[in-house]
Amino acid sequence: MYKYLKLRHKITGAVWDEQKSRWSLGIHNLESGEQSSQDFDVVVTAIGRFNDWKLPEYPGIKDFKGHIRHSSNWDPEFDPKDKTVAVIGNGASGIQVLPNIQPIVKHLDHYARNPTWIAGSFGGEGEGRKLEPIYYPPELLESFSDDETYYKFRKELESKFYVRFGLIFKDSETNVQTREDYIKLMAHRLKNKPELLEHLVPDFSPWCRRLTPGPGYLEALTADNVSLIRDPISHFTADSIVTKDGTARKVDAIICATGANISMLPPFPITANNHTLQSAWSPNPLTYLGLATPGFPNMLYIQGPNAAGPSGTVPNQVETQTTYIAKLLRKVSNQGIRSFIPSQAATDDFTAYCDSFFPKTVFSERCSSWANGGKPGARIHGHWPGSASHVNWVRREPRWEDWEWKTGGENRFKWFGDGWTAKEKSGTGDLTGYLKLPKDIDLRSYHEEWFEGIEK
Repeated sequence: MYKYLKLRHKITGAVWDEQKSRWSLGIHNLESGEQSSQDFDVVVTAIGRFNDWKLPEYPGIKDFKGHIRHSSNWDPEFDPKDKTVAVIGNGASGIQVLPNIQPIVKHLDHYARNPTWIAGSFGGEGEGRKLEPIYYPPELLESFSDDETYYKFRKELESKFYVRFGLIFKDSETNVQTREDYIKLMAHRLKNKPELLEHLVPDFSPWCRRLTPGPGYLEALTADNVSLIRDPISHFTADSIVTKDGTARKVDAIICATGANISMLPPFPITANNHTLQSAWSPNPLTYLGLATPGFPNMLYIQGPNAAGPSGTVPNQVETQTTYIAKLLRKVSNQGIRSFIPSQAATDDFTAYCDSFFPKTVFSERCSSWANGGKPGARIHGHWPGSASHVNWVRREPRWEDWEWKTGGENRFKWFGDGWTAKEKSGTGDLTGYLKLPKDIDLRSYHEEWFEGIEK
């Protein structure tokens, strides 16, 4: 893999050439500064949900003379010790930054406009997160050398992430109970400053926004050197942040934990057939099963819009998406297909299914989240319309009829070749691989091993 891996290279654009049926990628070598281009038959974007951080656009932000950084662009040389620091934002990043620097700063101003739920854990996987590392006992780690023991541990741990899908439905018993549990948990953690609770409990349901355990966050808010500021920011000056009520608070440094691009658009232009993906995804990103978009041939996504179920684990869903893509590319490679796109009809039907599913869920409540592009009440594009187990089942086998294929204009069966298989031509290999010992046969997959006919 490493011979194909290119680090410190930035994609500056992608343009589809219909005549060649290839993508031309603009590439910027960040080490040498060299600009180049390279053609590819297929492009798979696997750049993540939050791929383009940016500083907030407050008036006067460029006039600030102190240290200012986005949390995703942390300066390793910055030492917050004994400084007056502002942390803007209480999303996942702000909740993590604040308790880690609170013990060493002189004073910390925390600007948090919106309340947010603080959970004990992500999916009920443990007794609760703490700011300090929670190490597994050495004897437990040693036991993992036994495959059966480690297998049991993994099954018990990961299964907990799959059984909580019911939490996302409005007014469900589990969601209502979760709300009560979180309020009790937050009140306990804020016991030194109980008056803060009313400012931190949201009016939307748990899971409307991304859930964050936030170990140490609430405890840090009760410290004497922390001020929670709910007033909206008006502007910056050379040495201060000024809120709408006119209060100016001087700071030495500002950490902007203000998120990133949440439209799910790649941070570079993608153009095909005189249209850009940026325009095609305006006002909302639309896909076929979170994998591809009509009008943009030979382009696939991992963790694209509406691709990932709101339960389960991210690694498993990435693996199943990659498996689906591998099946698709295997067909393209073996059958001489020059280009492929999902049909508009199939994409429209998937969009309609999504839009009928999400109103039943807490995702559609009036909260600002990356699932709705930061627009309360807007279309939900950050989740699959179902559970993690559901999306794995749906994408198990491609629906070939939902795709449109183009060949080189020749006989569609040209890929049959000369009638020989690779094994027969080489004179090596097993030509009767379908014969197995009874103990090795699973009738559910018998004759379905795709590789049997092509292995040498």
